[in-house]
Amino acid sequence: MKRNPQVPAEASQGRATRTLLIISQVYVPDPASVGQHVADVAEEMAHRGWRVVVYTSARGYEDPSTRYPRREIRGGVDVRRLPFSSFGKSSIRARLLGQVLFLAQAMLRGLCLGRVDAVLASTSPPFAGAGGAAISRLRNASLLWWVMDLNPDQLVAAGRISPASPFVRLFDWLNRCTLRRADTVVVLDRFMQERVSAKLDVAKKLRVIPPWPHDDDLASTVGSPLSFRSAHGLEGKFVVMYSGNHSPHNPLDTLLEAAKALEADDGIRFVFIGGGAGKEDVDRMIAAGARNILSLPYQPKNALGATLGAADVHVVSIGDAMVGIIHPCKIYGAMAIGRPILLFGPRSCHAADIMDEETIGWHVSHGDVVETVAAIREARTMTSEERDRVGLRARAVAAERFTKERLLARFCDLIGRNHDDES
Repeated sequence: MKRNPQVPAEASQGRATRTLLIISQVYVPDPASVGQHVADVAEEMAHRGWRVVVYTSARGYEDPSTRYPRREIRGGVDVRRLPFSSFGKSSIRARLLGQVLFLAQAMLRGLCLGRVDAVLASTSPPFAGAGGAAISRLRNASLLWWVMDLNPDQLVAAGRISPASPFVRLFDWLNRCTLRRADTVVVLDRFMQERVSAKLDVAKKLRVIPPWPHDDDLASTVGSPLSFRSAHGLEGKFVVMYSGNHSPHNPLDTLLEAAKALEADDGIRFVFIGGGAGKEDVDRMIAAGARNILSLPYQPKNALGATLGAADVHVVSIGDAMVGIIHPCKIYGAMAIGRPILLFGPRSCHAADIMDEETIGWHVSHGDVVETVAAIREARTMTSEERDRVGLRARAVAAERFTKERLLARFCDLIGRNHDDES
């Protein structure tokens, strides 16, 4: 009998099942990448017969004026959204207040939920792992900690806080407590693995699983690359695209300087899609009269294939100090859609590892505007067939190593294994 995806697993089967509690401040339809990946896991576990309960924020992460239903069944998942859990990203104080209030509510409700067999905590908010560890201990449930970025390392690397501050010591202590309690710790690349292992030796329970591209969304998309280009005046232009969160930790300064240097070339357009603090630099250049830059908000998820497919080259960036702290996940979407990549970052990073193995684009150091301009001009002078061959190589690597089906299955198998080991 086919299960109704709008009914929780235990209701469709008429009996109690294992319960997975997920703590994540962001969740679909919020466009944040973390929430989309968490939703993939939640819906897959519901499909496997688990009762899945998600505690998340009732308001948008980027835009707190966006409100979501307080409770709904979404893809077979019981999504419960908590009030006073997001005040936007206008300041560290506002962000921290939302994170603390969210986690306090999620912990209290998690302790009163009823049966809990497994807990999945992401790093949204950064100390969600500690909350998940507390629930796991008090409810005698297994814990999987999904380290999607690493703090306080990120704050220290960005120069926002001293590594010797009491806050950093407290945060690292909480991280070690979470590492001890977790049955499995999932990190995204080998550089993150090294950083986590430096905090506490958890080699026996540490797994490296990169985030997957949303290749199902790329395959079944609303619209087409041609319609996207037509809608935004990009017909006949060579499009260099950056799509995603414009974070200072993924610097775009060198790309913007290259756009300024190439402004006289009317055949090139630089398209920036998404949000984040770094988007202000893009919008300032447009306000100052830049004619070759287009700034757009996040595009609908169901139009992802049309959006990403409209680019001739996709930009991926990771700050030199952020290796092992954040992960350059944009590379997977660019590879899956079959486009060449222009990577900004240090010579030793996860994205560079991929590009060193295959010729799928250009790797430029931050600050090297001359090399950036040369790479863009080289890409533009290639024939469409030559660029297609580069893109096909990228797509082949993605299909071999980074498919959603394979990586999502590996991840969800860990949750089931944790519960079986606990039983």
